[in-house]
Amino acid sequence: MALATDEEGYLLDLTDWNPTVAEQLADEEGISLSEAHWELIELIQAFYKEFDHSPAMRPLIKYAKLKLGADKGNSLYFLSLFPGSPAKLLSRIAGLPRPENCL
Repeated sequence: MALATDEEGYLLDLTDWNPTVAEQLADEEGISLSEAHWELIELIQAFYKEFDHSPAMRPLIKYAKLKLGADKGNSLYFLSLFPGSPAKLLSRIAGLPRPENCL
């Protein structure tokens, strides 16, 4: 399925997102989504709904620690599931805009 994305792969229309789209975007990154991945996708979507923007890494980790506990609220956990730049990658797969202050 062809998706309308910007040059970095973020959806142009956020309403195009659904779980099948997430699977497709993750597959493009070589990621097979597990329950742990979906938990973080739901977490970042909740952050977006609450604060109306995609989080950079530091606020995302703080939010995860608050909502999921210290074992999942750390950068190593996020890196193990979304290697490279977790906040950017997770936002993209979750169908959210690119975090503004991520390189």
